[in-house]
Amino acid sequence: MTGVSPSIDARAALRAAVVTTAARLAPGHGIPIPRHLALLAEAELPPPPAVWTDAMAQTVGALLSARAQRDALVDGSDVIRRYFDGVRLKRPAAMSYSGRALLLASVGEYCAAIGSAQHAARFGAESLLFADTPALRYRAFSVIALGHAINGEYVAAESALAAAQTIFVSAGWPVDETAYLVFLAEILTAAARCDIERLAAVPEAMALAHRDDAYGTYTARAAGVMVKLLRHRFADGRAEARELLHGSLRSASHRMVRHFLLCILSDLYIAQGDDMQALAVLAPYENPEGHGICFSMQRATALLRLGRERELLLETDACVASGTGHCLRTFTPVLLRRALAQHRLGHTRRARQSMEAALLIMERTGTWATPFLMLPHDETRRLMEDVVARNPELRHLLTALEAILLRVAAPENETAPAYAAQGLTPAERTLASLLESPLSLAEIARERGVSLNTVKSQVRSIYLKLGVSGRAEAIEQWNSVDA
Repeated sequence: MTGVSPSIDARAALRAAVVTTAARLAPGHGIPIPRHLALLAEAELPPPPAVWTDAMAQTVGALLSARAQRDALVDGSDVIRRYFDGVRLKRPAAMSYSGRALLLASVGEYCAAIGSAQHAARFGAESLLFADTPALRYRAFSVIALGHAINGEYVAAESALAAAQTIFVSAGWPVDETAYLVFLAEILTAAARCDIERLAAVPEAMALAHRDDAYGTYTARAAGVMVKLLRHRFADGRAEARELLHGSLRSASHRMVRHFLLCILSDLYIAQGDDMQALAVLAPYENPEGHGICFSMQRATALLRLGRERELLLETDACVASGTGHCLRTFTPVLLRRALAQHRLGHTRRARQSMEAALLIMERTGTWATPFLMLPHDETRRLMEDVVARNPELRHLLTALEAILLRVAAPENETAPAYAAQGLTPAERTLASLLESPLSLAEIARERGVSLNTVKSQVRSIYLKLGVSGRAEAIEQWNSVDA
């Protein structure tokens, strides 16, 4: 615009994006505009104000939601600590109830995105206290549902989902304003119950509600991979997971969903008896804060099947040390796997303590299937029965848990696929999978956090072991032995 400073134009564009996005975070006014989310996700967060006002709450709420929705999470929980002490603002405030509700829900949404499940649920509950319209109550319940679902508190998650659905239907809002958080909570809850039909219905519903959102499309397809795992369509599931993890769609996806997908891919390999490859796909990854996704827990499954019990305990020691800071959804499986490892090592008392702790968590959060996924059936059942015999107050859990074990017990007497005998190291197996992606060797090096020379050296080793001379041949040979 003639005579107008570009900086003024930029500030005006940012302010317009804030106002429009804040109005559309809750249903009833349309969905956030993608270009506004992209702009806000890259914008700097303001310093804490001397006094919080509705305008400041609107700004910070829109910025945090945009970061959550566009996976701009590099600052982690530091941005929350900038403004909050626990769930309380560090500075005084003169805000309306609506302003507080909007801000608190956005903080909860951001916490869920970084995997800080317990904080997400707490901020959602705080938002609900101030929500004075149906739209704000719906948004608060969606945050609460996802926080509880990530934390493995599925009874509470389903209650919040039901409340959100009741409000949504009563208000008659259009289907495309269904919160993405609601779909995520539904995916986690259905997957935890191993409810295949319920889980399979989510991608179709997401496609209808978020048909123009690449992030929603990616999440829907990731849920479909979990369906393939539960339906024992392992080869299809692996192919789909690899495409999502290493293909062009990865650029429009959420970190938590990618991590969730990595864990599913690991389970797909374990289901077919290739525990070494399961470890290989997880090798480059460290546990994110809060352990909403816990790679140590996921590695523990493969280590247990490989008979590497001491390594399992070392891998998960930090999880136990984190105590209440660890997400319960992933902590319960950690305790189960540690119980079995300790029992095998002859540490009977510790094994019972770990199993009892896991059962006590389930007594509080409800019995669900995924903690037992890929565990040895008979061994788990015997230890569980031993603990229940010594703790009669837990006996009411036994029938449900034994039924779950029958559904999700690990396959017996499986042999590893042929390529396990080719002599590839775990790091080389991970790299062999990445060679199928469109990434260059330099991009693969950045993805794995290693030097380009390291990748080139490993590629030469892979070619030698597979008996090939180039990338295309390596991919063909890899796929042939993988089949």
